[in-house]
Amino acid sequence: MIEAAQFVEAARERGFDWYAGVPCSYLTPFINYVLQDESLHYVSAANEGDAVALIAGVTLGAKNGRRGITMMQNSGLGNAVSPLTSLTWTFRLPQLLIVTWRGQPGVADEPQHALMGPITPAMLDTMEIPRETFPTEAEAIGPALDRAIAHMDATGRPYALVMQKGSVAPYELKDGGAPARRTPVEPRAQFRGVAANELPTRHDALQKVIAHTPLDSTVVLASTGFCGRELYAIDDRANQLYMVGSMGCVTPFALGLALARPDLHVVALDGDGAALMRMGVFATLGAYGPSNLTHVLLDNGAHDSTGGQATVSSQVSFAGVAAACGYASAVESDDPSVIDALFAAPPLDGPRFARLTIRRGTPDGLPRPTITPPDVKTRLMRHIGAI
Repeated sequence: MIEAAQFVEAARERGFDWYAGVPCSYLTPFINYVLQDESLHYVSAANEGDAVALIAGVTLGAKNGRRGITMMQNSGLGNAVSPLTSLTWTFRLPQLLIVTWRGQPGVADEPQHALMGPITPAMLDTMEIPRETFPTEAEAIGPALDRAIAHMDATGRPYALVMQKGSVAPYELKDGGAPARRTPVEPRAQFRGVAANELPTRHDALQKVIAHTPLDSTVVLASTGFCGRELYAIDDRANQLYMVGSMGCVTPFALGLALARPDLHVVALDGDGAALMRMGVFATLGAYGPSNLTHVLLDNGAHDSTGGQATVSSQVSFAGVAAACGYASAVESDDPSVIDALFAAPPLDGPRFARLTIRRGTPDGLPRPTITPPDVKTRLMRHIGAI
């Protein structure tokens, strides 16, 4: 058994100062320790996949060798499969995973861990995530971290430490570390009620976003599907990244980047299907989101890139959700000028949100990006001085 301080301080010496995750009783000492150290950063995510995406965003923007750790119970691996296989693996965005081993064979545990326990090593192997048992002796901590870093630096991909029961001694939590509650804002709706064929197109909206996101000070992260592809087709710029998977993860990804790089204005381009998939992240953005984060949701009421199947977005006030979750401003409209107003507004104490209703449909012959995910990531990191 080790002390929380022994691991966290050894990790800090090696650049690990960002943590995100969902609590597990095995992880309690670590979380408690990090929460009470003002020089470390911990984000409590709504689910494990969001935590993985958030730390990926930190990795994208981190300077001076700073690194991130995602912590989760092994039952949460199911929530994290998408970003682990189509974000961190695809874009080569490394992070250290601490995965607890509930239901470890031979260790009595609750019935819900009876299957996940035995298959945890195989799940990590299937996702091509190298693993080793979490160190339980002080002298083993440094070598384990060094092996993790060597793999992460060589491959650009995650490494896992699998934590057994009783690995870390208790550490008391004196302050829960909850973010300060923000003053609620009123959501604003500015709908003109025009016919469907009079709604703005995605192209119209993206051109406005491009006009308000100068190369030298902003980063634009576009959601998977036609959003990223059309942004690429209009103007492929060095300050843009096009998600190719991890549906719903663009917002926690953007949050991680915005927190790590307060010098940049980070814009998350979201879609209605993606936003509906991970609505819990609205609460995380509302609680932790900084003033340099802008969330733009382009809502055509359909999964456009898979044939136009309807979503349920017409039943949802996304601005109402954003306002209730603590965003600094929240507006929804069918008038494209809402994007101009969003970017023209002065800085606020928290993230800004706008949902623009757009018409369905996509230009014929829309190309796919020819720049590969690792290359677009590397180009962006060079552009913002992260490498």
